[in-house]
Amino acid sequence: MSTLGTRPIALVGLMGAGKSAVARELGERLGASVADLDAMIESQEGAPIAELFERSGEAWFRRRESELLTQLLQAGVQVLATGGGAVLDADRRARLHERCFVVWLEVSPAVALARVSAAGGDPARTRPMLAGGEPLPRLTQLLEARAALYAEVAHARVATDGRTVAQVADEVLRARAGAA
Repeated sequence: MSTLGTRPIALVGLMGAGKSAVARELGERLGASVADLDAMIESQEGAPIAELFERSGEAWFRRRESELLTQLLQAGVQVLATGGGAVLDADRRARLHERCFVVWLEVSPAVALARVSAAGGDPARTRPMLAGGEPLPRLTQLLEARAALYAEVAHARVATDGRTVAQVADEVLRARAGAA
């Protein structure tokens, strides 16, 4: 397999960490192909993630996410923004860790909530993992439940609180260069 620093970059982390925006920035800088798992599923299925969760359930969504990840890695995508729950499955974690340079974009629950709220709409309605409770405690619970999984899969960690997309992209590229 290729050296760690030449593998595709995969971004993982809690919703609101900036995975989609940082992936686009990295793609522009590297002249590389970019894939956003959640956006691609929405496009292919013709419905927002929240509706897909409601209509088909989380288990269906996670299977679809896994299928698409396999397709994208086989197709040679160079920058990948995963969904926040992409690390929940051991097989997906293993594939990401073995095939990609994985960066955990770390975000505090409060900053994550501010970002998803700024994106428009009620986060409890547009983000299915926030449904059924107060968003901030739910984000805190999600982070507590997933932190060990993000750490397990990641080759590097980059804090995003108080940083611009460009600053986070700079740090991701420095981490990748250091892994080469």
